Amino acid sequence: MAQDAHTATSWPLFRSLASYSLPGDLMAGLTLAAIAIPEQMATARLGGFAPQIGFFAFMAGSLGFAMLGGNRFLSCGADSTITPIFAGGLAALAAAGSPEYQGLAIALALMVGAMMLAGGAFRLGGIANLLSVPVMVGFLAGISVHIIVSQLPGVLGLDSPNGPTLDRIGVLASELGRTNPFTLCIGFGVLAVVFVAEKISAKIPGALIGLVAATLATIALGLESKGVNVVGLVPGTLPRPTFPELAPEQWVRLVPLAFVITVVVMVQTAATTRSFPSDPDKPADVDRDFLGAGVGCVLSGLFGAFPVNASPPRTGIVAETGGQSQLAGLAAAAIVLALLAFGTGLLQHVPDAALGGILLFVALRIIRVKQIVTIYRQSPSEFLLIAATAALIIVLPIQQGAFLGIVLSLLHGIWSTTRARLVEFERVPGTTIWWPAHPHIAGERIAGVAVLGLQAPLSFLNAPGFRSDVIKVLGTMPPQLLVLEASGMVEIDFTAAQILLDVFRACSEQGVTVALARLESVRAQDAFERFRLFDALPRERVFHSVDEAVRKLAR
Repeated sequence: MAQDAHTATSWPLFRSLASYSLPGDLMAGLTLAAIAIPEQMATARLGGFAPQIGFFAFMAGSLGFAMLGGNRFLSCGADSTITPIFAGGLAALAAAGSPEYQGLAIALALMVGAMMLAGGAFRLGGIANLLSVPVMVGFLAGISVHIIVSQLPGVLGLDSPNGPTLDRIGVLASELGRTNPFTLCIGFGVLAVVFVAEKISAKIPGALIGLVAATLATIALGLESKGVNVVGLVPGTLPRPTFPELAPEQWVRLVPLAFVITVVVMVQTAATTRSFPSDPDKPADVDRDFLGAGVGCVLSGLFGAFPVNASPPRTGIVAETGGQSQLAGLAAAAIVLALLAFGTGLLQHVPDAALGGILLFVALRIIRVKQIVTIYRQSPSEFLLIAATAALIIVLPIQQGAFLGIVLSLLHGIWSTTRARLVEFERVPGTTIWWPAHPHIAGERIAGVAVLGLQAPLSFLNAPGFRSDVIKVLGTMPPQLLVLEASGMVEIDFTAAQILLDVFRACSEQGVTVALARLESVRAQDAFERFRLFDALPRERVFHSVDEAVRKLAR
């Protein structure tokens, strides 16, 4: 009996019921559905799918996350961040809207789900840190341009041009004179409604209000006869278990795209759950939420849809409207299911331009203008990362640009590590504190003593530079005592260990006594044991502070 009770409380859905509030969840679920219905239709359209496929994705994401996700607020479903990426990747393999395209999307959802489940099971939450903030900001800016360029033709009543993004922009500019004024008014009218509603309160379903108003205007004014395209008949079908029939080589070709999508989903899921913690007193369980998003992706594939992702705006809505458990998401999914079963006739006169207006708002919302300005002012070099990432996403095929954006983020991290150089420490006058030397702060030095530190993990990336800097110090004015301040050396790899041995030998040959201070990292201590560094540097020369080392060893 006790075991059953423990099992119930360890299952995320049941654990969240400890704070269950039916009125709060129902209100949050109703509001979430009002926000999600037009958004999921628009996102499905962005990916080249029928509207009901977006509903399938939302139901799958909500159900999957409720099963294993840890965050009580997080909303999972079709997402405009990843949709342009996988749509661009799939379009290179099959014609958009074709059965093969649909099958590839299903397979991609299953693969992303499997990777997310593996990431959660093996506690790989650190992967969410692969994209630095500047790269992620540039990434979203590039995605925004893709969304705008893809939706403007529908809003303007023009045919969608093919080809690279920059070429499509040129074609659109040359055809502006053929704009349909009715679709223009509908698209930008819906955009204005959503924008104003968002400014007043995020709880107002501006997209739904704009969609309903545009639909009623289309019917009342007979705008379909004036060139306004509508969604058309939406089949009232419910999700059925589906598995794609693809050749093995097609699965293999999807692996790079699945990896890129998985990284983006991990980054956004981690950011969402950290931004909206359901229990502020506990650290966010990112790995648990990877499991929830992974199940959501797998179910989405089995439902015949595409990969799903965490949504920060929808998650914020659940948190702000009284949601207390994952049943809020399930309530919203139930409303969407009821719409699919009984109300699809309400959707057939929805103008395509209205969905385009919603997506234009989404595109403008994901451009983080304040962050771009802040980074430009505070770190011009990292602003270049924003520009480079956005340019890669815009100029190249989007899936290639996304992959190179991840590579750029990794290269930036590597570059930052390789730039780490030795820092000289001086004693703060009148104290026992040794602090990095600064031109505007007076410090004390002791004759015959050099205190140096590397404020970064010591690895194959920066160890050669570390050795060069130490040898340079030994060559200019060899000290009698060299103290290595090691608080920043949180990690030491094999290459770095061999270089440390070289440094210890070089010091010994020149008659320089070497000491180590503040080797605080447990991993670094383990490395000293594992690589037998204590054989070259006796333990009695390892101290808890620089001052202790200087007092005991300085002559």
